[in-house]
Amino acid sequence: MEIVITGRHTQIKQRFRDVVDSKMNRVTAIAPDAQRIQVVLTHEGNPRQADSAKRVELTVQAGKTVIRAEASSADEFSALDMALDKLTQRLRRVRDRRKDHRRGLEHPPLPVELPVDDQAGDQGDQGQESNPDNSAQSAVASDLAPGQSVEVQVGDTPIVIRRKLHIAEPMSIDEALYEMELIGHDFFLFVNKETQRPSVVYHRHGWSYGVFEIDTPEHVGQKK
Repeated sequence: MEIVITGRHTQIKQRFRDVVDSKMNRVTAIAPDAQRIQVVLTHEGNPRQADSAKRVELTVQAGKTVIRAEASSADEFSALDMALDKLTQRLRRVRDRRKDHRRGLEHPPLPVELPVDDQAGDQGDQGQESNPDNSAQSAVASDLAPGQSVEVQVGDTPIVIRRKLHIAEPMSIDEALYEMELIGHDFFLFVNKETQRPSVVYHRHGWSYGVFEIDTPEHVGQKK
C-alpha cells in the first residue's frame, strides 16, 4: 500500500513518518485491498486553538471506494491515533457490509468515484486547466471531460472558482447516507436513482437526516 504524507503550514518530522508507517498495518489488516492512504498534517497557528493545533486527515483509496477520517488535538500523535480510530471503524463497516452482501442479507452500495487530491503543494492537479477568460461565467460554463477541472480567479478579487467533473453511478438515499458516513462529511452529493435528480443528503442532528433534490420547472411540468 502506498503511503503519502504531506504537511500544511508545518514540516513533517521523521518521527511522525515512522509512527505513521508503524500504525498503517491496522488499515491493511481490515482492508487488504487498500491501494493508497494519504495522511495530511495541518498546523493551526492561532494560539487560542492550542488544544486543536494539530489536525490529521486520513484518506484511504480501495478501488473506487474512498474512506476518510480526521481529528484534531494538541499534538500530531494524539490526532493521528484519534483519526485512525475513526478510520478503522469506517473500514470495518465496509468490510461487514461486504460480508452481509455475500450472505445475501442486503445489496452493496454502488461505488462512488471520489477524488483523492494529492495536496502536496509542489504537485499539480491532473487535468486542471486555467481559464483564459477571467470571469466567473466562463469558469462555470465550459464543458469538462471526466476528471478534468477548471480554475479561475475572478477579476482583481481574491475569489477563486474551481469546477471539476466527477462520474458517479446513481444510488438510493440509503446508499448515499452510507457513503456520507464513510467519508465523514455532513453532506453528500449524488444522483438519486429513483428520480434521476441531483440530490444532497445531509446530517441535521442526532440520527436525523435531510434530503435536497434539484429539478427545473420545465422538467417538473413535463411529468404532469
